[in-house]
Amino acid sequence: MPEAIIESLDHEGRGVAHVDGKTIFIEGALPHEQVVFTSYRRKKNYELAKVTRIISSNALRVTPRCRHFGVCGGCSMQHFDAMGQAATKQRVLEDALWHVGRVRPNIIYPVIMGSSWAYRARARLTVRQAEKKGQVTLGFHEKRSSFIADILGCEVLPERVSGFLPLLKKLISQLSISQHLAQIEMAQGDAVTVLVLQNLKPLTATDENHLRTFADVQNIQFWLQPDGPESAHPFHPLEAPQLTYTIPDFSLTLGFRPTDFTQVNHGVNRALIRRAMDLLDPQPGERIGDMFCGLGNFTLPIARCGAFALGVEGSGALVERARENAKNNGLVESTSFMVANLFEATAKSVSGLGALDKLLIDPPRDGAMALVKALTSPKLKRIVYVSCDPATLARDAAVLVQEKGYRLMGAGIANMFPQTSHVESIALFEK
Repeated sequence: MPEAIIESLDHEGRGVAHVDGKTIFIEGALPHEQVVFTSYRRKKNYELAKVTRIISSNALRVTPRCRHFGVCGGCSMQHFDAMGQAATKQRVLEDALWHVGRVRPNIIYPVIMGSSWAYRARARLTVRQAEKKGQVTLGFHEKRSSFIADILGCEVLPERVSGFLPLLKKLISQLSISQHLAQIEMAQGDAVTVLVLQNLKPLTATDENHLRTFADVQNIQFWLQPDGPESAHPFHPLEAPQLTYTIPDFSLTLGFRPTDFTQVNHGVNRALIRRAMDLLDPQPGERIGDMFCGLGNFTLPIARCGAFALGVEGSGALVERARENAKNNGLVESTSFMVANLFEATAKSVSGLGALDKLLIDPPRDGAMALVKALTSPKLKRIVYVSCDPATLARDAAVLVQEKGYRLMGAGIANMFPQTSHVESIALFEK
């Protein structure tokens, strides 16, 4: 069996080694370990493999907490101590900035950390039923597979939700439409936990009774979603509190629907907002743009600091939610929101937003290439960029630095998704 010494981790949390001139990506291996591995995919220049034996281990290796680790594809780094995970993600960010964008930050910000377990306020569980056996499977996709890992508990979900997963599976098996449930979306707010059933067929009266009983016993609210996300509506109990999350440092409470995009980790999100406001430094009299603003996660803190905040978002539904949140937090006079496709931004469309003193950009994984290319205002001296993909951040950073005359003042990660290889980051650009 071949052996290797692990040099680093890649962006998917796999160990990277070189054997006989070929790069080997090894699942389950950690930096500086000597391991025995087996390859499951061989290409000309690289191989994909998994660990079969560890000869010498990293001092930060820990025992995975979840019984499904290694089968479920949801987590890939539970065998690595939390500080080791954070250091690896910081390295992934720095490597991307240099190798993709050819830029380096002047300083590296301290890692934003939060709880490593039970942190997920959002999750999407897939439902499958074997037609012949009549068995229901509820869980997440297995590694490298379209099969669903049957989850009996999940260590990154809220403890109460993880605890009732076997009962939820039993409930689904009792429903007449169990073969027509595509997925269940979980959203947790400050005062309520919502489960959205994507029911492709109507419920029977018996089904409805089962759901009501489960909701009452488990103290959750069921929503039904017979079609697209906007078709989602409360089912039981109808008098449940609205889904909300708070940003205490800025005395804000934001409402949302369970199908809206929100950050999955409320604690790290609060710390990320604090970091963003420290870097952006909103001041009274300034007009600041929040691009890809969603339901106002950064827009409202900007306004609370005294600046006027303009939120721009491609989803009309999210813009309506942002306006409602501004109203409910007494910030109507210091905010404005508009719907615009920022992936098709041009110099003309950006200048049409009016003069901006500073900018916050928080795009999805595709990044904000069109937007950063469209920036032409000499007045715009500071940009804070929040990213969920180091590669697209690095690509956009190259445009800002090499074409637009900005300097990359600093960058760092927020460990928004502990136990996974996902890298959330924040960067500051100045002229």
